[in-house]
Amino acid sequence: MNNKFSLRQYKRKYGTHELCLEAIKQLRFPKDTVCPKCADKTVFYHVTGRSSYACKLCGWHVYPLVGTIFDHSSTPLDLWFFAMYLMVQTRAGVSAKQLERMLGVTYKTAWRMFKQIRLLMAQGGSMLDGIVEIDETYIGGSSRNHRKDWLNGVERKEVVMGMVSRDGKAYAKHIPNNGKWTLLAQIKQNVSPSARVITDEWGGYIHLPKYGYRHDFVKHKETYVVGDIYTQNVENLWSQIKRGITGVYRVVSKKYLQAYIDEYTWRYNNRGYNGGMFDQLLRQVTEVKLLLASTR
Repeated sequence: MNNKFSLRQYKRKYGTHELCLEAIKQLRFPKDTVCPKCADKTVFYHVTGRSSYACKLCGWHVYPLVGTIFDHSSTPLDLWFFAMYLMVQTRAGVSAKQLERMLGVTYKTAWRMFKQIRLLMAQGGSMLDGIVEIDETYIGGSSRNHRKDWLNGVERKEVVMGMVSRDGKAYAKHIPNNGKWTLLAQIKQNVSPSARVITDEWGGYIHLPKYGYRHDFVKHKETYVVGDIYTQNVENLWSQIKRGITGVYRVVSKKYLQAYIDEYTWRYNNRGYNGGMFDQLLRQVTEVKLLLASTR
């Protein structure tokens, strides 16, 4: 059975603005939702020519797009959905310039669409547990020898820390440096104390046992695998991120690096859904809206 979400299937399900609007409405106001006005369970009907739905009982209007990434956008929803479809159909990503050509919108619009969609991919959730591989990598900049080049004023690379549980979940964070206290703060925030942590021999991890973590490390100068002590999973994540950024985006600014890291990490964490990745991303529309609403 083919469980891929093909372009033909996508167009059949979300090929028009109206179909996309109905999908958002079903997420936020499904059948038998309680009307905010009359407080009765009801059905909401689409108001022709508008992005609102009316209560069958009292006529009260609800607006499914309010508070979502689509709010106040004049771009048709089918273009938004197609941009989302492209982002989940590729492992390497899609540039805003490519989206500009495919949708016939301005570069500014294409860039903003991708920026908003990445909000749906922001990382969060439960702490990592089990066996967790941890490593850091360097992205961007022109330095080669990190210490000497930085001291001489060469554009420095940005540090990204990655944590990958062997149950398949990953977390990656753009951090200011790879000092031991910076690394430890991220581990305490995102890795359960009951986890077994595996790293390389970098001295920044020496304090882990003091905080209750079982810590094993592999000496990469000597070998890469000692039994079940290895960091290949987190290095695989680095491979996907670096090849994607270099091949598609070329250069990513320090200001937006975390958003791009979120994009690649989200695809890594949801790879098991295969053809269902689009639906996973679409459900985030409601969850991100609720998160934003709670902070106002």
